Amino acid sequence: MDINTIAQYGERLALQISAWLGGPLLYWQLGTIFLVMASTLFIVWLIKRYLPLVHTPPKKPEKQLLRNALYQSSSLLLPLTAILMMTVAVNISDRLWQQSGLVRVAEGLAVVFFLYQIIKRFIRNQPLQNIVKLVAIPISLLQVFGVLEPVITYLEAQAIEVGNINISAYGVARVLIFGSILFWLGRLSNQVGQKVIRQQEGLDKGTREIFAKLYQVALVLIVALLLLQVMGINITALAVFGGALGVGLGFGLQSIASNFISGIILLLDRSLTIGDYIEMEDGRKGIIIQLNMRFAVLETFDGKEMMIPNERFITTSFTNWTHSNAKQRYAIELQVAYSTDLHALFPLLREVVASHSQVLSGDAVPFEELPDAEITSFGDSGVNILIEFWMEGIDDGKNRVAADLLLMIWDALKEHKVEIPFPQREVKIIKVGEE
Repeated sequence: MDINTIAQYGERLALQISAWLGGPLLYWQLGTIFLVMASTLFIVWLIKRYLPLVHTPPKKPEKQLLRNALYQSSSLLLPLTAILMMTVAVNISDRLWQQSGLVRVAEGLAVVFFLYQIIKRFIRNQPLQNIVKLVAIPISLLQVFGVLEPVITYLEAQAIEVGNINISAYGVARVLIFGSILFWLGRLSNQVGQKVIRQQEGLDKGTREIFAKLYQVALVLIVALLLLQVMGINITALAVFGGALGVGLGFGLQSIASNFISGIILLLDRSLTIGDYIEMEDGRKGIIIQLNMRFAVLETFDGKEMMIPNERFITTSFTNWTHSNAKQRYAIELQVAYSTDLHALFPLLREVVASHSQVLSGDAVPFEELPDAEITSFGDSGVNILIEFWMEGIDDGKNRVAADLLLMIWDALKEHKVEIPFPQREVKIIKVGEE
């Protein structure tokens, strides 16, 4: 197809337009368009009246994402219904009068209106809006008027050969257009899908993370397969290449593959969740703030973030302080003089410790979790005392409870004149010859 053929299509279209405007069928087509628009408005009115999901906004749009998306899409109801009705009208006009040019123009305008509403409602990026307007709307109009195929044929003829590869103008345009749309739809679907999954309060955090990561992986695979189809690459032809690539990855990227599989295992067995306080075998510890497919992110109380490979949680031991129970027991040790009245000291220490707001105490607390004070041993300089208490969370960061209790105990001991001994030694000098 060359430029002369396109010019012939243009001349033919001009003659058809002249026939539409000069013939008596113009009024029949105008009447059909008017009837279709009236029917469309009536149908949309019925839907909005008897379907509250369309015309009533959700009370909590941040939690009812699907419900809010349906309400936001209500602006597409009018142009979509108009397109469907106009398509029916075109078929009827072709059968009754063998002419539907003016109705096709109305159908094209409905398509333009529909695309404009989609761009306005769902695409926030202004440069992307302009690109879609300049590409999607002209392509849709060419399809409506039946001239898209000749244009595609012309673009396919404009090609160059690079070895065994044929690169045409149509192929390049198709990859750029549909590739951009696929990446945009993939990113949008990923954001919305993961947000919906993580808002399912009926599932625990671990299960939500599992579904969110699996959804992300599945979405990447789908977008990749669709992009290969758009590029015209036969997927079955990649089977042999994929096998060889898999062997190479098995040797060269063994560590990455191991971390990836370990991440899936951790998500499935739910041994780690967001918010757990973890202490590794090598002494590193922190709160899990992210669980990725390759590594976990631990945030320490001094503001640092540690990236721990998932494989470490499978091959080495670690301590999960808060996985199933956030309550922790802590101990404070001190020593008092042998002259101390221990029967009066123990109730005093229990009362001081229980007065702290973060220490578990009261009638609702089990007996074994109440603050306690007891003798552990008799030392060289005094009696060794052990104070035990339970609290919610880790005694660090914002919960520095032990430090507060030490100061409170110090004040109480000074107030009641309880002596904290220090090591003393008696030195006896014996003179030689003395008995």
